Amino acid sequence: REEFEKVLREVGKTQYHNLHPFHKLLHGGKLNKGQVQAWALNRYYYQCNIPIKDCALMSRMRDPELRRIWRKRVFDHDGRDDKDTGGIERWLLLTDSLGLDRDYVKSTEGILPITRYACDAYVDLLRKRPVLEGMATSLSVLFAPNIHKERIAGMMKYYKFTNEKNMSYFQQRLTQGPAETKYLLKYVLENAKTREQQKNVCNAIIFKMQMLWAMLDGLHYSYCEPGLIPPGAFVPKD
Repeated sequence: REEFEKVLREVGKTQYHNLHPFHKLLHGGKLNKGQVQAWALNRYYYQCNIPIKDCALMSRMRDPELRRIWRKRVFDHDGRDDKDTGGIERWLLLTDSLGLDRDYVKSTEGILPITRYACDAYVDLLRKRPVLEGMATSLSVLFAPNIHKERIAGMMKYYKFTNEKNMSYFQQRLTQGPAETKYLLKYVLENAKTREQQKNVCNAIIFKMQMLWAMLDGLHYSYCEPGLIPPGAFVPKD
């Protein structure tokens, strides 16, 4: 079990997307407003698919207790009512502050092809692979707190359009993430009992890492270097 956990943590240490050059530019204040707009717009497609993939996974859970635990993740992103609006609404506060039309963001018309393909593949994986592997993909939360702290500090320091309100998505994840991690890590370590199950869990996490990395590859290629924006994708004015 100790060896298995060590391998899981090593995946995050070596493959998590905080290592990507695009994030270094974003957190270091090296991007212009248009490039940050492109990032926020494309990332919205990932955000809005989180509850979709979680519902797909829940539909295959036979244990009511497990479904009760997992549905909190859906509420965290979709919200419960007008007072508890959830993570997707908090993300839209960021795109609002960037001057992006909310209807345009929600339409996802301007996202990159790789963003759509990567996120759709993620949802498809959770519809098809065993529940244990689908749950394991969310172990990326193990490595998220540091990137959220780095993002909040860097963006608040370097970009005039940031404030406490439009950074609230990341602030909220600083408390939500650790709570999710404790239960999820325990569940995966206890239920991946065979070497094959452990290998498949590792591959599921690697898939999640590669999906997030591919999205940043697309952003860097399209909006940084060489700056070739695909037809139909968002074109910054700034």
